[in-house]
Amino acid sequence: MKIAVMGAGAVGCYYGGMLARAGHDVVLVGRPQHVEAIEHRGLRLETQAFDERIPLAASTQASAVQGANLVLFCVKSTDTVSAALEIKPFLLPDTLVLSLQNGVENADEVRKLVPQEVAAAVVYVATEMAGPGHVRHHGRGELVIEPSKASAEVAQTLIAAGVPTEISDNVRGALWAKLILNCAYNALSAITRLPYGRLVQGEGVTTVMRDIVDECLAVAKADGVTIPGDVNQAVRMIAETMPGQYSSTAQDLSRGKRSEIDHLNGLIVRRGEALGVATPSNHLLHTLVKLIESQ
Repeated sequence: MKIAVMGAGAVGCYYGGMLARAGHDVVLVGRPQHVEAIEHRGLRLETQAFDERIPLAASTQASAVQGANLVLFCVKSTDTVSAALEIKPFLLPDTLVLSLQNGVENADEVRKLVPQEVAAAVVYVATEMAGPGHVRHHGRGELVIEPSKASAEVAQTLIAAGVPTEISDNVRGALWAKLILNCAYNALSAITRLPYGRLVQGEGVTTVMRDIVDECLAVAKADGVTIPGDVNQAVRMIAETMPGQYSSTAQDLSRGKRSEIDHLNGLIVRRGEALGVATPSNHLLHTLVKLIESQ
């Protein structure tokens, strides 16, 4: 399968690297420093099971997605609209655009802009860019994807490449469940500059997290979202399964980059206001992260 990764950050490099390692024709579209390193030395994929350099193509240009059967759309939520417009002229009629993004609105935004089939995916992976062309995997890696004409083939391709994947009719609910995990951890990890395992040991932190989650669940219920599984248990498990992980928001702020906080706790605040649900804990976290960004 010919696969393009639009937005080759930590998530895009991990899944693109796994697919290239399995023998697929993969091109990563990313920032110049990463592209240059990958062109010279390949992508260094450092996981808990192996540490290898994977030869694959890389480009800074959106035109590199041309001819791809599958586009893994991995840009930050803040770049969704601009990136979708960039790749639009180069997509084949039957290309599947698979959104591997935080937040719950991105796939819908892409659908408004491109005529090709778009499917949302829920991503459960702990990764970071450890340097130019070097992705470090800390844990997990499974995907839950929406049904589409190509979803069965894509799922089998991912599974064969070592990526646990399932197809679900309730990806909206699963995206909300992931959103709640992000709301519980991302801002707190960014503000304190602590990884998840140390974060939850702080005095009063688990109580604050419970307040955050309760607000999110109240907003989801008012919005008619059915959330699968035990969310509170899932929140507790994050610190156990990924104790050394810093949130993506923490990683963004440490690099002086704009975060996705408007699409995480900020979304809960906006939807809460629209639905008449109070969200003071999420509002405070959103405000604090925006203040840090402004510095």
